[in-house]
Amino acid sequence: MTGKKKTVVLGASGNPARYSYLAINRLRAYDHPVVAVGKRVAKVADVPISTDHSPEQDVDTVTLYLNPKNQVEYYDYILNLHPKRIIFNPGTENEELMRKARENNIQPVIGCTLVMLTTGQF
Repeated sequence: MTGKKKTVVLGASGNPARYSYLAINRLRAYDHPVVAVGKRVAKVADVPISTDHSPEQDVDTVTLYLNPKNQVEYYDYILNLHPKRIIFNPGTENEELMRKARENNIQPVIGCTLVMLTTGQF
């Protein structure tokens, strides 16, 4: 793993049983800066979960924990972050957003953030 990659976790949850919660903890364990956006304000590790779509600079990765139907309202937000890639975790695969990503020179990645971190592919 080279360098720290600022990551926006979209669909973040303060519920320890959710994969987004685990991903935030794992990302922080690897010292990646994390911006968490969810439906409810909460905190995971040292990361506040925000409900607003604040602009962010220097975003490397957006990792999705929202089903395709719930992604639609975030399309502009995601694309305006200008990330290098979007990780579509299991259950979030979305052809429309993948197409929009490619049109904006953003790499769509079908994968699992937790597995990618564990195997050094993040």
